[in-house]
Amino acid sequence: MTTALGSWGRFSLVTTLLAGTGLMIHARKQVEIIPSYESLEAFPKVVGSLQGQDLPLSPDVRQALGPGEFLFRDYAAPKQAGGVNLFVAYFPSQRTGDTIHSPKNCLPAEGWSPLESKQIWIENSHGAKVAVNRYLVQDDDDRAVVLYWYQAHGRVTSSEYWAKFYLVADSIRMARSDGAMIRIFAPVEAREDAAAAERRAVQFAQQIWPVLDEFVPR
Repeated sequence: MTTALGSWGRFSLVTTLLAGTGLMIHARKQVEIIPSYESLEAFPKVVGSLQGQDLPLSPDVRQALGPGEFLFRDYAAPKQAGGVNLFVAYFPSQRTGDTIHSPKNCLPAEGWSPLESKQIWIENSHGAKVAVNRYLVQDDDDRAVVLYWYQAHGRVTSSEYWAKFYLVADSIRMARSDGAMIRIFAPVEAREDAAAAERRAVQFAQQIWPVLDEFVPR
């Protein structure tokens, strides 16, 4: 029985992958719609009491990310501890193979090791609760709380696999393959615990949600 179930599971997985590949090939034959969008350079530099400062992305990182719109910015209150870092990667098209990279792969490459991972629910600007990924990471003596999610066409998902499924489905249904990944990085400051850093990250997420639709088209 166990062998039969395992074989059925593998068969289902292969069938799903083949179907997804066929649908993607079909989608690529369509004329793609590239929606109009606001450049991330215009993303508000003031969020609540926090002031933003842009950071450069290294040439290696830019090359790895591929063509797209990217925002990499620190937000902090003047002369106060307890800021956050915001990274937004928006791809107007993902048909050419330039797809969203998961922070699960990027953070270890930057020296951060995961200590905890789970999903948490946050109320967005429309009053709906959405699931986002929450990681506690560490690099030597430094710790940080990371929130991230995938967003496209007014939809938010925490799952990389569902994001890829929606990419194929929306390519067929809407002739669009645009999408974004939003990551909020909140360092655990001295005399602070991870729960406090998480609250800061959640509050920041709720503050930027009302304006994200301008930069990540619905």
